[in-house]
Amino acid sequence: MKHLLSFAMIANLLLFGACRRDNPDPKEGREDSVVLDLADWTNETHGSLTNPNYGVVFNEDEVLRFDIVINSEDWATMQSDLMVHLNSGGGNRPGPMGGTGDFDPVWVPCSVYFKDQQWYQVGIRYKGNSSLRSTYQMGLGKFSFKLDFDQYEDEYPQIKDQRFFGFRQLNLKNNYDDASLMREKVAGDLFREFGLPSSRSSFCLVYVDHGSGPVYFGMYTLVEEVDDTVLESQFGDKQGNLYKPDGFAASFAEGSYNASEMEKKNHEEVADYSDVHALYEALNSPERNSDPEAWKSGLNECFDVNAFLQWLAANTAMQNWDTYGRMTHNYYLYHMPETGQLTWIPWDNNEALQEGKQGGALSLSLDEVGSQWPLIRYLLDVPEYKVQYQEYLFNFVETVFTPDRMTAIYSDYEELIKEYALAESAPYSFLRTGTDFESAVAQLKEHVLLREAAVQSYLSQ
Repeated sequence: MKHLLSFAMIANLLLFGACRRDNPDPKEGREDSVVLDLADWTNETHGSLTNPNYGVVFNEDEVLRFDIVINSEDWATMQSDLMVHLNSGGGNRPGPMGGTGDFDPVWVPCSVYFKDQQWYQVGIRYKGNSSLRSTYQMGLGKFSFKLDFDQYEDEYPQIKDQRFFGFRQLNLKNNYDDASLMREKVAGDLFREFGLPSSRSSFCLVYVDHGSGPVYFGMYTLVEEVDDTVLESQFGDKQGNLYKPDGFAASFAEGSYNASEMEKKNHEEVADYSDVHALYEALNSPERNSDPEAWKSGLNECFDVNAFLQWLAANTAMQNWDTYGRMTHNYYLYHMPETGQLTWIPWDNNEALQEGKQGGALSLSLDEVGSQWPLIRYLLDVPEYKVQYQEYLFNFVETVFTPDRMTAIYSDYEELIKEYALAESAPYSFLRTGTDFESAVAQLKEHVLLREAAVQSYLSQ
């Protein structure tokens, strides 16, 4: 895993550089007549007709390695775009320097190398909102990235529908604010092991060459994209609408509905938000007080209440402050054609498995949650739903989030990634001292003991 670029890779890089014009705009001015040398292309590794290979891409027992090569001019474009948005004024969310982290970072092409094979003209951009701003403010270079393997298929028809072992998009998450480097993966796995839809992930090393040779950017978590492969692999279809709410409307509080904050991740050409609007209307219907049974019936027609309560129990037991109930983001809603219901899909778990910031994680009773978070407050005000929530709490800490099981998982992952965590160095690391990693893993082991005791105490009241 510590190999350098092979001679074949270097030869392809020289060809890649020779086939591109120096142009500061990553989308304009491509040479349509360029013929790429797709020497490493195979149907199994690059083709769109192969099924996603989870065994290779999300291997639980291996730390993967990605080498990313970006033309120096395109790298400069990425940095300039970041500076414009995070240093200048404007935007909807002030950044630490007066700018905004709520923007769409520019795409540029790159070459991706994995196990001595090249993927061609892959789209790459920075990703993240608050984590992107904070990483930038700290003067660090360990940013999160999104990869899109057919982003440039229009400019380069030879790579039409290029895939990475069946995956079109992948996320390289930087484990922001996580000295253990494993919370993103562990939390997502826990949701899925508890029977909830959740992206798969794996540990990986990222090396970036933007003109002066490969640089170790550190330990990352490779995370599956929900609107790429999660729907088909975990729901059996991807025909329904997928939303990623973000903003006040994501609270579903009365008066908050705004279709522009219900970002559609598929079927964008059809401006039909009737399913998500139906949830808003059912949740905030006056029947909640005048006819509770009718209210419950209407809500269950358009929303998978059972799945939400299951997620709420797992999320509250393990603790995660950076999601619904505290923050108006970090979840998806998928409209299941078979049932007609919207169901909950958790997302972005790097802040899980800790008490957290900005007021901390929610209490197990959730008594402090008000009507500004109606999916929690209105549901738990119904006695049968509260009992169901408590049953899920009990099941989660008894079957999935147990001290013995979690301690073994944390120890296994510590052994797997420790070498690479300790190899991180400034400015590509959030670790401040050599003991940060071990201390963070020890805290995770202590955390699961405390949460088991807390759940038992709450349920015994």
